[in-house]
Amino acid sequence: MNTSNTQDVPDANLEAAAFLRKARESILSEFKKRIVGQEEVIDELLIALFSQGHCLLVGVPGLAKTLLINSLAEILDLQFNRIQFTPDLMPSDIIGTDIIQEDTDKGSRFFRFIKGPVFSNILLADEINRTPPKTQAALLQSMQEYKVSAGGVTYPLDLPFFVLATQNPIEQEGTYPLPEAQLDRFMFNIYIDYPDSAAEKQIVMTTTSAYDPSLQPVISGEEILRLQKIVRKVPIAESMVEYAVALSRVSRPNNPDAPDFIKDWVNWGSGPRASQFLVLGAKARAIMHGRYHVSQDDIKSVAKPVLRHRILTNFNAEADGITSLDIIDRLLGIVEVPTH
Repeated sequence: MNTSNTQDVPDANLEAAAFLRKARESILSEFKKRIVGQEEVIDELLIALFSQGHCLLVGVPGLAKTLLINSLAEILDLQFNRIQFTPDLMPSDIIGTDIIQEDTDKGSRFFRFIKGPVFSNILLADEINRTPPKTQAALLQSMQEYKVSAGGVTYPLDLPFFVLATQNPIEQEGTYPLPEAQLDRFMFNIYIDYPDSAAEKQIVMTTTSAYDPSLQPVISGEEILRLQKIVRKVPIAESMVEYAVALSRVSRPNNPDAPDFIKDWVNWGSGPRASQFLVLGAKARAIMHGRYHVSQDDIKSVAKPVLRHRILTNFNAEADGITSLDIIDRLLGIVEVPTH
């Protein structure tokens, strides 16, 4: 099967691909009014959004992580809520709580559920590692099942639902590292680095002036839901699926086919979710660039944000100065697309 042949692809899907490519360009154009650079980060955010995934943004303070997410909500014209995670935050502060109300006509009392900030389309979990695991876990059901249970009742969330969590990598005092099971719920781990000299100069000039740009909505929630369905319909060759699975499997030290450096440096490799997200991310990236087929470059482009937080290194790696990114680079260099 030649996946680059669009002859059998429904016209509606090709139109959706063209619409998504133009929407991406419009979104980037709106972001440039307020955000300097960070095109790769914005692309990864959009890939996760159209793949129905969630993102963990990691970066030192002052790199506009919160501003980036605020701007995304404005451009997408979606309901947005922000939670500042603190050590005293409780699960009910996220999902909501039951309160007692009195019916004066009947002289009776009843419980009424007051929805928490999780009931939104885009949820910013700011500094998520500043709250204990009990509260962090309040997001698990909503991220996986798009629903919330409270007081024996399950409430569906409005779709699309997109969790964007931020984390400061340099502060360890008073923080609670995310459990591996919760890290795995995030499709992407996006690292935001320092800007270069020219970009930093432009940031300072812009933010210290009276310039206050207004952003225009580019795409609606209904269109996002339609495009999320289209992404899953993008065809992918079996060899590309096998390539994504191979990247994930050889990262596991208990795999007999794993290279020696994996067995030396890795405690735990990536699970099946990594393979799924590699394929979904590659599909979204392809269609965002106007192609209705997946290439090897698409999978390679999403490999780092997908695998970065799923490959857990050991003490030997730390002693040798090896990070999960170094291991991913090596894997991308040795794993080849299967040929049939």
